Amino acid sequence: MNEQELIQSVIGKLVEQGVIQGGASSRERGAAPVVSSDSRLSSGDPVTLSPLDEVKVDNPKNMAALEAMRKTTPARILMGRCGARQKTHSFLHFQADHAAAVDAVFLDVSDACLAESGLFGVQTVVKDKDEYLMKPELGKRLSEDAKKMISERCEKGAQVQIIVVDGLSSTAIEANIGDTVPALVQGLKAEGLSVGTPFFVKYGRVGVMDEVGALLGCDVVVELVGERPGLITAESMSAYMVYKAGEKTVEADRTIISNIHRGGTPPAEAGAHMATVVKQMLAHKASGVALSEAMKA
Repeated sequence: MNEQELIQSVIGKLVEQGVIQGGASSRERGAAPVVSSDSRLSSGDPVTLSPLDEVKVDNPKNMAALEAMRKTTPARILMGRCGARQKTHSFLHFQADHAAAVDAVFLDVSDACLAESGLFGVQTVVKDKDEYLMKPELGKRLSEDAKKMISERCEKGAQVQIIVVDGLSSTAIEANIGDTVPALVQGLKAEGLSVGTPFFVKYGRVGVMDEVGALLGCDVVVELVGERPGLITAESMSAYMVYKAGEKTVEADRTIISNIHRGGTPPAEAGAHMATVVKQMLAHKASGVALSEAMKA
């Protein structure tokens, strides 16, 4: 038996035992895809794993207690073991989720995603993904071409400027901005606030919002950025908001709403909440720690 036949045989056995499944897409099942070469599953649909929400401990003394515990967290607990090793089910999930995290970092946000959200794109001074990962400071600086395009296409002096930044997860951007940006814009306009033309920054870090604020002279910059992916989800996005962002901005000036994804704060709900927070910033002329202190007074 050659290597290809062995792979097909193993995957076939796992399908028969219900460890992995074929048919529905990974998004429909809420599970990470596993690539298969099994000719019996060549319909074009990915092979998917059953969820990790079951207790896999053998012969527990109190199954009810373990099941109650399992429902309280998405963390990898109560997966059981086979001797000193993981069981096949949890091992395959680990491999699939790790692959999804790697993809989130190394893949770029697609042109189709940006077009659907009506965003034009600019780039930092970073040349490629390797430089982006090795030299984080470069992701905070806009290229000269980017500055020129932003100045030409964006209104200066708007009360709010929205930017979308890939950060460390293109997956998070593609999964969330379709609902977050419209909800945010609608909420801001409902508050009677002027909103500049939103745009996308490739190879960007959080600090790039400071250059945008200085360039456009807006009151508040709202940055939606992909968070560093983990094994629970690669789709988590954060929103950073700063009043009068510029070269003097420090980390304590940033107001943050994190964990924006379908398993955390829903994207549309997050967008609406951001509009409320921005209104508070404008009312108190502050953000970050200063905003928190002003609201306590």
